[in-house]
Amino acid sequence: MSDKKWYVVRAVSGQENKIKAYIENEISRLGLDDFVDQVLVPTEKVIQIRNGKKINKEKVYFPGYIMVQANLSGEIPHIIKSITNVIGFLGETKGGDPVPLRQSEVNRMLGKVDELSVEADANVAIPFTKGETVKVIDGPFNGFDGTIEKINEEKRKLEVMVKIFGRKTPLELSYMQVEKV
Repeated sequence: MSDKKWYVVRAVSGQENKIKAYIENEISRLGLDDFVDQVLVPTEKVIQIRNGKKINKEKVYFPGYIMVQANLSGEIPHIIKSITNVIGFLGETKGGDPVPLRQSEVNRMLGKVDELSVEADANVAIPFTKGETVKVIDGPFNGFDGTIEKINEEKRKLEVMVKIFGRKTPLELSYMQVEKV
């Protein structure tokens, strides 16, 4: 573990990624990479379904906050604060030093970031209901219509009853293989 601590930089909301890039560029331009390990904008992946297509978007988890793992000695705080759209450090008293996050807070925030990449799919609202008619848009039964019999949220699968050659046949399909009719 380095001697660097995590600090939270307050920034203009909506500019987080730009500011992160500015901070990184400025630090390396000044040859101060040894003092700053990471600049992080905690984001979560949000999946939106538009016209049956899956769109991954990154949503900033804490708008207006950027995490910086750094050794804030000498000029570093001043350099970071003078970057466009940076408001200042979280927890600093007027003219006092920036206050580092406690390890438990860091783990919670970083844990959130790690957890999110794994759980990214889990927070998609289930766009289907039992009994609804859907059209199969992928796989061997592309083009067939069917009725949703069961929804398995954990596996993100649907059991769809499709009429094939006059007989009803259950198919297990993922959310992405069907669309609303």
